Amino acid sequence: MAIRKLVAAGLTAATLLGTIGLAGCGSSSSDQEENPSSIKIWYYEENDSALGKAWSQAIDTFEKETGVKVEFEQKSFEQIRQNASQILNSDEAPDVMEYNKGNATAGLLASQGLLTNLDDYVSQYGWDKIITGTLADTGKYNDKGVMGSGSWYGITNYGEDCVMYYNKDMFDKYGIAIPTTLDELTDAMGKFVAAGVTPLSEGVAEYPLQHLWWQLVLMKADDDFIKAYEMYDGDVDWTSEPIEYATKTIKDWVDKGYISKDSTGLKAEDAGQNFINGTYPMFFSGSWWWSRFTSEMEGTNVTFSTFPDADKVVGSSGNIWVIPENSKKKDLAAKFINITLSQEVQDTMGNDGGLPIAADADKITNASDKEFIESFDNVLKNNMLGFYPDWPTSTFYDELNASLQELVNGTSSVDQVITELQDNYNKGVEDSGYKD
Repeated sequence: MAIRKLVAAGLTAATLLGTIGLAGCGSSSSDQEENPSSIKIWYYEENDSALGKAWSQAIDTFEKETGVKVEFEQKSFEQIRQNASQILNSDEAPDVMEYNKGNATAGLLASQGLLTNLDDYVSQYGWDKIITGTLADTGKYNDKGVMGSGSWYGITNYGEDCVMYYNKDMFDKYGIAIPTTLDELTDAMGKFVAAGVTPLSEGVAEYPLQHLWWQLVLMKADDDFIKAYEMYDGDVDWTSEPIEYATKTIKDWVDKGYISKDSTGLKAEDAGQNFINGTYPMFFSGSWWWSRFTSEMEGTNVTFSTFPDADKVVGSSGNIWVIPENSKKKDLAAKFINITLSQEVQDTMGNDGGLPIAADADKITNASDKEFIESFDNVLKNNMLGFYPDWPTSTFYDELNASLQELVNGTSSVDQVITELQDNYNKGVEDSGYKD
C-alpha cells in the first residue's frame, strides 16, 4: 500500500452499510442534478507534491471549462480508509474521491454497491486506451470485489513502483560502487557494515519493510504465484521458495547488521527522514518519495534503480479516482477525472517528480525526472509490476507489519513468522468470501 505524508481533516461517520448488490452504470443514471453550481472533490495528496500540483491544475481547468465551482476538501489516507463505507452511504459523500486500489479497499466498496460502475464513461472517454495491462487491473472488480476482471470502478492517472534509492555521496565517501546486481548489493551492504554504517534505512512499524519483503518474494515468484496470492487464482503455497527466501533473507540481513533491530518502532516517515538526513545510504521504497528527495536533499547526489536483478517489482497503478454511487453529479465527476488524464496535467505531474501515464516525454524538462519516468515506462513495457503484499485482506497490512516486527526483533523465528502469516492470510481470505 502506498501511503504518503498526510494532512488531517474531520470526517463524519454514519451507520455501517451491509453488503448489497453492485450498482448500475452511472452515466445512464436518471438522477443527475440539473445545472449544478458546485462539485465536491476529496483527495489526500499534499499541495506541494507532484500529484497535489497536478490535481490543483486539473481543478482550475475544470472550473474554467464548466463554470462549476469545486469544493475541494483534503482528507487523510487513514480517515478515508477507516470511514469510507460509512461516509459513502451518507449525505457527506463527495462526488469524486481518491481511494486506495485493491480488493480490501476499492473492491470491497464496489461489491457493497457504494461505487459507480464506470463502464459507460470508460467507453465515452476512451480511458481503456490509456490505462492498460497491470495498470488496468486495479480499476476493475468482479461481483466479489476481486480486482483484475469485471467492470470498471476506478480510474488511475499515474503509476508507482518501489525502487532502491542511493545516497551516492555516502557511497563515494566509503569508496563503494553503486550496485547493479543483487550480489553487488549485498557486497555493498557488507562493506558499509564493516565501516560502521548500517546500510538500509527501514521503518518496520509501517510499510517499508513489508515492501522489501515482498520484493524479495517477487525475486523467486512467477505469475502463477502472484495471481494466487493477489487474485485467489489457485492456492498460495506458504512453504514455497518465494516465501521461504524472502523471510529468511530479511532475518539474515538483520543478523548481518544490514537492517537495524532498532527500526522495529520506526514508521515510514522516520525511515524517509533518516535517508534524507544522511544516516543511511540506501532506502528501498516507493516512487512517491522521489520528489521529496530531489527537493529536500538539495546538494546531495541521490540516485535510484529498480531492485537489482528483479524481473518483477513492487508497484501498481497509482490510487484511483472513484465516483460514489450517491453522487448526483456523476457526469461532472467523470469530466474532472478525464481532465486529470489530459496531457497538460500529466506533463505537470511529470515535471514535479510524479509518474504520469500519459505525459509527453518531450515536455519533461528536468533530466532526473525524465529518467525516473523512463525507468517506470520500462517497468510497464516489460510487465514487471507485482502489486503490493497487503492487498489480499482488509487486515493483512497490520498483520504483516506485526509479523515482520517479530522477525526483526527476534521474538519469532522464520518458521513461526511464516506460519503466522499463512494463518492470518487464509483466515482473512476465508472471512472475506473472495474465494468459492
